[in-house]
Amino acid sequence: MTPTNHKTNPSNKQHSHAMRREIYEQPQAIAKTVEKHLKDDIIFPGHFQAIEGALLTFEKLIIAASGSSRHAGLAGEIMIEDLSGVAVDVEYASEYCYRSTHAAVDPIVMVITQSGETADTIAAQREALTRGVKTIAISNVPNTTIVREAGAALITGAGPELSVPATKSFTTQVTILYLMALFLARRRGRMTSEVTRSYLQQLMQLPQAIEEKLQVWDELAEEYSAEHFQAEKFLYLGRGVHYAIAREGALKLKEISYAHAEGYPAGELKHGPNALVDENLPVVVLATCDHSDPDSLLRYRRTLEVMKEVKSRRGPLVTVATEGDKEVANIADHVFFVPAAPELLLPIVEVIPLQLFAYHVAVRKGYDVDHPRNLVKAVVVE
Repeated sequence: MTPTNHKTNPSNKQHSHAMRREIYEQPQAIAKTVEKHLKDDIIFPGHFQAIEGALLTFEKLIIAASGSSRHAGLAGEIMIEDLSGVAVDVEYASEYCYRSTHAAVDPIVMVITQSGETADTIAAQREALTRGVKTIAISNVPNTTIVREAGAALITGAGPELSVPATKSFTTQVTILYLMALFLARRRGRMTSEVTRSYLQQLMQLPQAIEEKLQVWDELAEEYSAEHFQAEKFLYLGRGVHYAIAREGALKLKEISYAHAEGYPAGELKHGPNALVDENLPVVVLATCDHSDPDSLLRYRRTLEVMKEVKSRRGPLVTVATEGDKEVANIADHVFFVPAAPELLLPIVEVIPLQLFAYHVAVRKGYDVDHPRNLVKAVVVE
């Protein structure tokens, strides 16, 4: 199976910010990431020779990362656990060194970093190596400290990312984590070659599906931002794997618009956050659904109930839903429709409208989205 090399065409227009251009580059970046790590139906061919022994015996995967990379790890945790059965813990890279996370297990530590030079993440990897643990690094930049010191390295196809907010680096990290879930599932006998091939085929169809929707999402994000850019706080909600995307969507808005935004599990609304819901709090809900997956359908039904609760308290609702979903459209004020996809692939698609929404809110406020105040692209000191 050979991946198709997509060459995205963002309407042949000049983008006023690097962030917007990089959002439009995501179809190509995702396709290139798959192409780098899939050869003739073999996932990660030759990538893990140096840690082959650990891959045969390890009992747990520990992911250490910060910021958007940690949110990618949170999505990867559910992908890997659900598909392969491997237990996964996600740590803040800055906290890993101070915790005894290896008690009674034989782990592998995976570190994720956009720059490959993130100080906290390098420290976490070095601590793992000191503890005698094999490491895998996911980075968007080759020939960096984290890559050189790792037992094995997986480089994304994002290419240079100039804007401080992570966009294409995030979706390509999630793509690699999805490939890791399939790799481990196949290796551990949890998935046949035929099933693996079908999952890979669906992954390779995503870039084209995203490319066809980018312009529509962009225009809707500009429209919706006009109604909400003056809000001082936002709440983002998601269930299961979508909780990671709620966290990432909130971080994007927080980073560049300077509004307070918090990502929360949708089922936790009544356990505190409901006190905040009123007409002044936009609530952004991930309400996508894989209707062929009973668990996804159950989560979706419960998310609809949460949305109704928000509406009963006059909370403005901005949602991301699957194409053709009339139930969400009947409840929400604003809807971004995304192409149908398997449950564990939906995060790659649904985060992109949230990136565009954050972008337009910040631009409408007059802020420099590429260089947010107090932030740098690579956090190289603790």
